[in-house]
Amino acid sequence: MSNIHIVKDGYPFIIVSILVAILLGALMGEEFAIIPLVFAVYFVYFFRNPDRDIKIDDSILYSPADGTVMAIDNFYDEEFLNEDAVKVTIFLSVFDVHVNRCPMGGEIKYQRYTCGSFVPAYKEKAPVVNERHAIGLENGKNRILVIQIAGILARRIVSWVTLGRTVKQGQCYGMIKFGSSTELVVPKSVEILVHKGDKVKGGITVIGRQKN
Repeated sequence: MSNIHIVKDGYPFIIVSILVAILLGALMGEEFAIIPLVFAVYFVYFFRNPDRDIKIDDSILYSPADGTVMAIDNFYDEEFLNEDAVKVTIFLSVFDVHVNRCPMGGEIKYQRYTCGSFVPAYKEKAPVVNERHAIGLENGKNRILVIQIAGILARRIVSWVTLGRTVKQGQCYGMIKFGSSTELVVPKSVEILVHKGDKVKGGITVIGRQKN
């Protein structure tokens, strides 16, 4: 059984909820402590980060997030790849693991944070108008773009990497708090192995494979 860790960004939420529960319980009675304790338990659940056995393979791209594949679209990427590309959009519900993982190893050649609105992540216009954070990875064999997109409840995108840093395949690089979506943009030369509606897991599910 894998170990489950709590992301450090979750501790303030957990601690504050417990302190509120103690305070309300002491001042108003035990029954008033129930709701903040429920929130504390949920925050422990939401900010979980289970260990995962990542199999390193330069020929494949792992899912960057847990969730459900919302769409697979062909388009021309002008942000990083500058070529015809395929975009896989993954919706993360408030019950999914929200830690994002690197689909492949490589160097962060591009990084951009964009302020925006907070419409629901499952809406079609969310990737265009919402707050977003994009990183472009390159490793000599492939170039990809991974985009974190905030949702109606997700008010902060967290990144643990910086431009120029080298990352490993499956490495945790950030998260989005409370409901969101993640996009993986890859060249047309990558064969997409998932379909709309599929459930995926970050660092476990193979999203694509480099065509021969």
